Amino acid sequence: MLTRRIPATVEPYRLAANHELLEGTVDLESLSRLAAEIGSQSGQAQVSLQFGRDAQRRHLIEGELSAQLQIPCRRCLQPMSVPVSSRFQLAVVSSDALASEVPSEYEPVLVDNEHLDLLGAIEDELLLSLPQVVYHEEAECAVSRDQMQSGESADEQVPARADSPFDVLKTLKGKL
Repeated sequence: MLTRRIPATVEPYRLAANHELLEGTVDLESLSRLAAEIGSQSGQAQVSLQFGRDAQRRHLIEGELSAQLQIPCRRCLQPMSVPVSSRFQLAVVSSDALASEVPSEYEPVLVDNEHLDLLGAIEDELLLSLPQVVYHEEAECAVSRDQMQSGESADEQVPARADSPFDVLKTLKGKL
C-alpha cells in the first residue's frame, strides 16, 4: 500500500531529465472539481507517474491511477462504490501553440513557469475516467421497476383511432 503523498506541483522538466518515478496517493477530498461532478469523496487514489523523454526529446509523463469512488446511481441517486482506473500519456508543453503540435497518442499538459499543477492533471484524468452512467443492480436499487415507468403502462392498449388520416384523402379523391 502506498503511503507517500503526491506533491501538488512539480518541476516536470527536471523530473523527466532524471527519469524519475513518483508513486503515492492523492486525497480524494482535496479534488474540488471531482466533488462538484459526483459529490464529495473520501479515501485516496493510488497514482504512479513515470517521467521521461521520447526520441524526439519531448518531455513525457506515463501514468496510472486507480480509486474507489462513490458515484450516485442514476435511478435512485444513492451512492454506490465504483472502481475507476486509468492509464494515460501526457506531453509536457509550455504554450498552447506547442500543445497543438503534440501527437495524438499524448494529451498535452500545460506548465506554468516550469511548474506543473500535478494534482490538477491527476484530477483531470480521474474526471475523464468516470463512467458515463452508473446503476445499482435491479435487486439492490431502492427504485423498483414499477417506479421507473412513466406515462401509460405498457400493458394498457392504446385505443385505435376511428378516423384514419387517409380518410380525408379518400374524400378529396372523389371530388376531383
